[in-house]
Amino acid sequence: MKGGHAGGGDEQDDLAAEWESMVGEGDEGGARESTPVLNQEEIDSLLGFDEEHEETGEKSGIQAILSGPLVSYERLPMLEVVFERLVRLMSTSLRNFTSDNVEVSLDNIASIRFGDYLNSIPLPAMLSVFKAEEWDNFGLIAVDSSLIYSIVDVLLGGRRGTAAMRIEGRPYTTIERSLVEQMVHVMLGDLSAAFEPLSPVTFRFDRLETNPRFATISRPSNAAIVTRLRIDMEDRGGRLELLLPYATLEPVRELLLQTFMGEKFGRDSIWETHLAEELWLTEVDLEAVIDQQIMRLSDVFDLKIGSRIMFSATPDSLVSLRCGDVPMYSGKMGHKGNQIAIRIEDRIENKSRT
Repeated sequence: MKGGHAGGGDEQDDLAAEWESMVGEGDEGGARESTPVLNQEEIDSLLGFDEEHEETGEKSGIQAILSGPLVSYERLPMLEVVFERLVRLMSTSLRNFTSDNVEVSLDNIASIRFGDYLNSIPLPAMLSVFKAEEWDNFGLIAVDSSLIYSIVDVLLGGRRGTAAMRIEGRPYTTIERSLVEQMVHVMLGDLSAAFEPLSPVTFRFDRLETNPRFATISRPSNAAIVTRLRIDMEDRGGRLELLLPYATLEPVRELLLQTFMGEKFGRDSIWETHLAEELWLTEVDLEAVIDQQIMRLSDVFDLKIGSRIMFSATPDSLVSLRCGDVPMYSGKMGHKGNQIAIRIEDRIENKSRT
């Protein structure tokens, strides 16, 4: 056993000596050699300046992160509820508007930079700019050509079962613009109704554009929410996209962050009912004030056992019933059995409570 301990001690001494020699070498220059150093090629690759990507036009590294089309955004649960409500309202409104069987479906909700969205709009299309009056900012509705010709065909008496005629390469006529504008007015009314339970807002039609450059309502690098809707009218239909910049939604951002709790838009009626019932069972102190006296502080300090304070109240005077500092009722004092009682004569209306 002693030999084992001695052997273990020798091994530890050897390891300690080896470690000291390694530390000594590191102090002389080993630590400097172990520090990683990036050369120019690695720096250019990290920043996205490598020649291979310059030739192909692709972006890499930090440039790709900064200029990417998709942006990270916080989840807005109530916004999804608003758009689901919009789909239901539009299905009814467009059926009344077109006198046809219309089905509206929500494809997806995505976040994108405004400049990238304008570049991705398939032309020809109509872009409707609208303003949120209470929020003092703008939004955009893009109607693709398929939906434009379908709406025109339906409103002008086109037969069912026949695809809408599409004549590409020409500007839209005044009649087509007018009919699409009427549809946009219907959608804006439904959009206002969809936001109403959350925050009353009025969406006002501003203008109709066919060139995306004239529909710029935000900086190209700003983030926006794009909602893509599909509108089907039997054999006809098309797509409609609703764009709301984050700057437009900023006034109601806190409301949109709420968790959906049924049709009450963030409110829990069960909890409200329970809270109201518990409030009615809350015990409060009700004080009966016979009279009040205003005295000097010196007189108060001069009070002794046996001193008398004269009140101006008489047996017929009204007694004030108060809850804290709030006067509630007035009544007259009397007896009921062996207890002093007060019969309420009137209710005191306090303007501060209302």
